[in-house]
Amino acid sequence: MRLDGVLFFPVTPFGADGDLAEPALARHVAAGVAAGAGGVFTACGTGEFSALDLDEYTRVMAVSVRAAKGRVPVFGGAGGPLPAAKAIARAAAAQGADGLLLMPPYLVTGPAGGLVRYAREVAEAGDLPVIIYQRGTARFTPEAVAELAQVPHVIGFKDGLGDFDLLQRIILTVRQSTDKPFTFFNGLPTAELTVPAYRGLGVNLYSSAVFAFAPEISLAFYKAVTGGDEVLVQRLLTHFYLPLVELRDLVPGYAVSLVKAGVRIRGLEAGGVRPPLVDPSPEHVATLERLITTGLHIAGA
Repeated sequence: MRLDGVLFFPVTPFGADGDLAEPALARHVAAGVAAGAGGVFTACGTGEFSALDLDEYTRVMAVSVRAAKGRVPVFGGAGGPLPAAKAIARAAAAQGADGLLLMPPYLVTGPAGGLVRYAREVAEAGDLPVIIYQRGTARFTPEAVAELAQVPHVIGFKDGLGDFDLLQRIILTVRQSTDKPFTFFNGLPTAELTVPAYRGLGVNLYSSAVFAFAPEISLAFYKAVTGGDEVLVQRLLTHFYLPLVELRDLVPGYAVSLVKAGVRIRGLEAGGVRPPLVDPSPEHVATLERLITTGLHIAGA
């Protein structure tokens, strides 16, 4: 399995009746893969993982796997209470997922040893490759990540904290402890803003929420970063990503609901977000629309 390029985190569309809109999800995933995604991470944070029941999650995985048609790896989110996380892992495996992104346990903050045990048990339940996601209540020590790197199913570590001192120590400790291929990811919201900093640590993969609604902008940024076009990188960071982050930070949960609004702006009826998230105000949607226009112009799309 190879993850490369820009990683795509689809939204989960809902219909007017509030139910999962499977045809819209299929179009969304297929369009993202066709646009050049390096991997699909469905029913994760951007896909409102925490708002889906097990049946809906299973349907999201089935639709996403079918839509991807084996062209890129498809990972499903997992997390929450341990029994639920195990059931989700088994459901993802049954629907043909290629791996799991393991998010934090629900609410509680466990010590490193408990987090290691949690990750081991979920990985064993799904029998799938697992990427550990560090954020929220899941904060790992370098030694804990090195221990998890020895687990056959654990293939990577996604950082959502932005603590570069801790991440550097994790990377060095893991590299010293194993020769196994092990991949690190930038998992901060609107990750492009910190891509240059993460690349300084040798962390080149990142999740792009922008890809879900403006793959043209996301890919232009990726090509500029990897191709050394610093002028374009700075233009996109200054005039698109920075104001997008400022808009995102106005309301808790906008890291998801703005993405879904962007998907609607670009022509896919994805519905609104489920509580406790809220949809952006009309004023903020108008601001987002202007930002997308600006970003597309800079990207030459």
